[in-house]
Amino acid sequence: MIALGIDPGTARTGYGFVQEVDGQLGLIAYGVVTTPAGQPLPLRLQTIYRGLGELIDIHRPAIAAVEKIFFSRNVRTAMSVGQARGVALLALAEAGLVAGGYTPTEVKQAVAGYGGADKHQVQEMVRVLLGLEEAPRPDDAADALAVAICHLQSVRLQTLLRDS
Repeated sequence: MIALGIDPGTARTGYGFVQEVDGQLGLIAYGVVTTPAGQPLPLRLQTIYRGLGELIDIHRPAIAAVEKIFFSRNVRTAMSVGQARGVALLALAEAGLVAGGYTPTEVKQAVAGYGGADKHQVQEMVRVLLGLEEAPRPDDAADALAVAICHLQSVRLQTLLRDS
């Protein structure tokens, strides 16, 4: 099963495709959809939407998840990230995918075993879990891979609970 994880942002939206076969995780692809600085927000959102749509068409994930917004002190940033998240959800819906959603703490807990893990710890665990020689970069792509891994684990657990 191929899972798509998305870390939304208006400047860079991270994506990661992870495949699970017989309990083993494997990397399919990862990267970022970037938008030009200074470009009007509607055009940036269009770039994200189209970029994700093309990636979904290429890799055909069976499941997908988008990181939930972490609301900090900067309301303006939270609003724009929320708009990018909405566009990502729309791209998934257009592809017929129901999106899961996880907070940053839930993703860190699933991948690193500790909800307070820092970026480096998450990147290192993604590297180990996927058998990579180097930690994935940039951070947005590593976070997206972590979201995909978290979602695969969650779906596996839900399946086990349902079948027991």
